[in-house]
Formats: sequence, structure tokens, C-alpha cells
Amino acid sequence: MKPIIADKAPAAIGPYSHAVIHNDMVYCSGQIPLDPATMEIKGTTIEEQTQQVMDNLKTVLDACGSGLDRIVKATIFLDTMDDFLGMNKVYEAALSGHKPARSAFEVGRLPKDALVEIECIAALN
Repeated sequence: MKPIIADKAPAAIGPYSHAVIHNDMVYCSGQIPLDPATMEIKGTTIEEQTQQVMDNLKTVLDACGSGLDRIVKATIFLDTMDDFLGMNKVYEAALSGHKPARSAFEVGRLPKDALVEIECIAALN
């Protein structure tokens, strides 16, 4: 098992790694829409926040030697399911036609009052 800290991703806000590599798979911690430079939530709409989350996931996966096109399973946490369609539009565009398995949940509240958090499992290249 190899913990990964991606130096270009937002710093962890708790005692966790950005990802762990085990048996040729990458297990990514949930990413919220933190701007890596300011550590503040970036964006006020679900679309803006989802874009930042996908950018952060890409950064973490790149640091692991994987990529968005290698995601096997994603789990999406939403503050409200009212944001599902807006999130889905940005998520789908970021994956460029790749369609991994996925679950989505309304959770009511996320760290730093983010609107969305996404975690994933991906294969190594």
C-alpha cells in the first residue's frame, strides 16, 4: 500500500492521503472544490464547484500515474439532489465520454459547506 500526497492538489484538511495505491488500483479520497492556491471554496454554483472538484481529482490521479479516463467507480456526495443535473453536466464533460460505475447521494452538508464532493477508484495506467 502506497499513500500519495499530490503536491499540486489542495492540502488535506484532515489526517488522510489524497490517494492510496494498492494492487494496481488508486483509491482517491473525496475532493471538494478547494482552490489549491487559496484553500478556499472556488465557485458559488454547482457547475463551478463540480469543475473544481474534477480538476482536483485529475491532479490527484495524475500524481498517481492514472487519469480521469481510468476511473472505475465514482461516488458523488451532493448537498442537495436539486444540484444533480448541473453536477452531471460538468461531470460528463470532464470524463469525455468515459462512463465509470457511479453512485450519487444527497448528504445535507459537506466540509466547508461545499455543494459537491467526489471520490473515486481508478486503475493505474
